[in-house]
Amino acid sequence: MSSLAGALPEQASAVPRRPIPWVGIAWFGALLIAGSFPILRHLVEQWTYDEDVNHGFLVPLVAAWIAWGRRERILALKMEPEWWGLAVMGWGALQGYLGWLGAEQFLQRTSVLILLVGILLTLGGKALVRELAFPLLLLPFMIPLPAVIYNSVTFPLQLFASSVAEWALDLMGFPVLRDGNILELASQKLSVAEACSGIRSLLSLSFLSLVYAYFFDTRVWMRWVLLIATIPIAIIANAGRVTIAGVLSEINPELARGFFHELEGWVIFVIAFVMLLALHGAIRGVLRLRAARGGAAQGGELSV
Repeated sequence: MSSLAGALPEQASAVPRRPIPWVGIAWFGALLIAGSFPILRHLVEQWTYDEDVNHGFLVPLVAAWIAWGRRERILALKMEPEWWGLAVMGWGALQGYLGWLGAEQFLQRTSVLILLVGILLTLGGKALVRELAFPLLLLPFMIPLPAVIYNSVTFPLQLFASSVAEWALDLMGFPVLRDGNILELASQKLSVAEACSGIRSLLSLSFLSLVYAYFFDTRVWMRWVLLIATIPIAIIANAGRVTIAGVLSEINPELARGFFHELEGWVIFVIAFVMLLALHGAIRGVLRLRAARGGAAQGGELSV
């Protein structure tokens, strides 16, 4: 028995471990990057000058980090390549070509994600795609919204932020008159432009909420709750930013411009994230309280 027990660890350590297929990853990765290089280059360029999607630099890095953290589970999978993954790759290539013909960047950029899913299906099958589902779902956050959706969303957000700011400024005793998305104050006019619509903080906060929930909560439904909660939080926080800008502009117009204007945006974003953390903490507190009451009730029943 003792000799057998001593041999068990050696046998366990002798179990072959599936190596990481670096050659296949490098080959298909190189093909994907080479075939999509013009699309990816323009996308990275937009990340540099479009402040609405500055977070795009972080998205692939975070997705790759999460995928790397799952490497043990991925290597333990039984890979069953799906040849219909080639059809998915063909779909992605066709969509990219049609997007190029129509100069539609959103179609071109999303075609890269479709190609990636097709490659994963061809290499490892549905099990591999299922294991990488979460990092794959993060990748669309690096792609700017199509112009049609962006324009239809930003203007209502501008009107909402300006109307809330008008109400708050009036409540605080500041004379204000609103004309659409323009606030006429005693000293100057304050225009709530597209950059102040809140879409920037909404996109960044949505991405951050999913990443936060992934690392700090194991419940999948919590990710959806926090993701949905980012919508009202970001909108309300942005309305507060416009209100603060109006107050500061009455104190000193320079406080609502340039560096101070950008600083206000960062401060409000941090406040919005803190609000998200507070919501998560409140939900967890309610769940713990319900669990404690349920345990006490069960204990009471057992003691009878």
